[in-house]
Amino acid sequence: MQSGFRWMWVYEIGVAADNSRTLNVDSTAMTLPMSDPTAWATAMNNLGMAPLGIAGQPILPDFDPALGMMTGIPPITPMMPGLGIVPPPIPPDMPVVKEIIHCKSCTLFPPNPNLPPPATRERPPGCKTVFVGGLPENGTEQIIVEVFEQCGEIIAIRKSKKNFCHIRFAEEYMVDKALYLSGYRIRLGSSTDKKDTGRLHVDFAQARDDLYEWECKQRMLAREERHRRRMEEERLRPPSPPPVVHYSDHECSVVAEKLKDDSKFSEAVQTLLTWIERGEVNRRSANNFYSMIQSANSHVRRLVNEKATHEKDMEEAKEKFKQALSGILIQFEQIVAVYHSASKQKAWDHFTKAQRKNISVWCKQAEEIRNIHNDELMGIRREEEMEMSDDEIEETTETKETEESVSQAEALKEENDSLRWQLDAYRNEVELLKQEQGKALREDDPNKEQQLKLLQQALQGMQQHLLKVQEEYKRKEAELEKIKDDKLQVEKMLENLKEKENCASRMCASSQDSDYPLEKTLNSSPIKSEREALLVGIISTFLHVHPFGASIEYICSYLHRLDNKICTSDVECLMSRLQHTFKQEMTGVGASLEKRWKFCGFEGLKLT
Repeated sequence: MQSGFRWMWVYEIGVAADNSRTLNVDSTAMTLPMSDPTAWATAMNNLGMAPLGIAGQPILPDFDPALGMMTGIPPITPMMPGLGIVPPPIPPDMPVVKEIIHCKSCTLFPPNPNLPPPATRERPPGCKTVFVGGLPENGTEQIIVEVFEQCGEIIAIRKSKKNFCHIRFAEEYMVDKALYLSGYRIRLGSSTDKKDTGRLHVDFAQARDDLYEWECKQRMLAREERHRRRMEEERLRPPSPPPVVHYSDHECSVVAEKLKDDSKFSEAVQTLLTWIERGEVNRRSANNFYSMIQSANSHVRRLVNEKATHEKDMEEAKEKFKQALSGILIQFEQIVAVYHSASKQKAWDHFTKAQRKNISVWCKQAEEIRNIHNDELMGIRREEEMEMSDDEIEETTETKETEESVSQAEALKEENDSLRWQLDAYRNEVELLKQEQGKALREDDPNKEQQLKLLQQALQGMQQHLLKVQEEYKRKEAELEKIKDDKLQVEKMLENLKEKENCASRMCASSQDSDYPLEKTLNSSPIKSEREALLVGIISTFLHVHPFGASIEYICSYLHRLDNKICTSDVECLMSRLQHTFKQEMTGVGASLEKRWKFCGFEGLKLT
């Protein structure tokens, strides 16, 4: 440079949406004396930048003539010597001053701002290799090293005869520096020959060595993570139990004494169990082990007594809770009765509107709480009744069904009784309202018409509620009649079953000399109920139209349309019991392996 003249290049860098850098050139090289402000203003106008001052005054206050650049905007370039790390991301609206890169044998000129940004491929994992295209035909490996050694240490260069090469760096961040040169125009020396110029295109390259080193690094990180997790699990793992001592006569006497102590019984029993599992019992020590087992057996009575004591305490606590809950319910009933009495017409008219609202809210809350406690008490009583009934029921399914129907009938009776009592209470209230209405008609009250309207509205509400209660009562009676009919049918079925059993016993007695007695065949029959017989018939019909078989899920999906309570495991157990009627076959290979059931009743008839 000559004194009084400065070379200046002004650039702007923008960050795109995909975090790729786009270099835009805003001006070309110019040589102007800084002492001529008019020429400087003309140059700024050509660049599209408005001057900030007038002629004869400094236009850019931050421009330093001694440095030849603006002090407020420092040049940021990753090619600066001494930078050993990846440059930080530049804000999109921050202008960057960028200069021509001079090398010993060549010169790099920045790209034209009007050209589109250079495209790059997706970065491979662990990429340390770049593809460099657009090299001059006369470019040598020495020139390539001279240009790209500023980005970092070069491990290997593989040059092709077709004006491109691959460069492998020592670290991954050096690839980002090399990509900065993409789009630069290179010129060898001062020659303008076509063979001495070219436009660099730098892009990520996929190399096996980079991928191998990246995988090795990932495996190392995975090993470190596994080691860290293992150390953390070992740190959080609870301590191991103390080791059990070896058997000896002295240790045997110590354990025998501990077995007699209630506080040390658990520890001693664990030691005894370990000794027996180790095989310490022999002819010499059998008597000692027998005495220790006898000591352990002596604790059975103590444990049974403790369990009985705890059960007794639990029953007493349940009884106390039930009594306390009953007392609370009585008080709730009294409080609700107070609210109801206050809501009657005699006292209700004397309260203000706010007081009536509060009384209604309190009454509603008290009734809800009372109903909740009442349901809880009824649940406790039902549990007690169920426990008592569980002790008395028989094991047969027929008796269970009859008891369930009886319990439902009793529950419906209780509901009918409660509805009947509510109906009587509403009738009594209607009678009282009628009497009050009659008294109000006799008396000369100025508010007679208003009271009559209120009474009529109350009567209409009572009548509607009575109609609803009557309908509910009729519905409950119909359900009760239906349950009674079901009960009679179940009783008839029981009688028929008993008669069949009697007939079967008679037939067994008459055919005692036969090879296969009837009693044995009845007891060994795989079909245990009429429901299972129906299931066998339905499944046989279904499989008869599926000659290649069907899976158990397909069969059960068909049965669920008939009855949602059918269980898949019960159906499969029933079919597995009938080996001469149904058989299971495996079809398919590997992942398509499937179990299918087929109907083999025609073949099984010959075998039986």
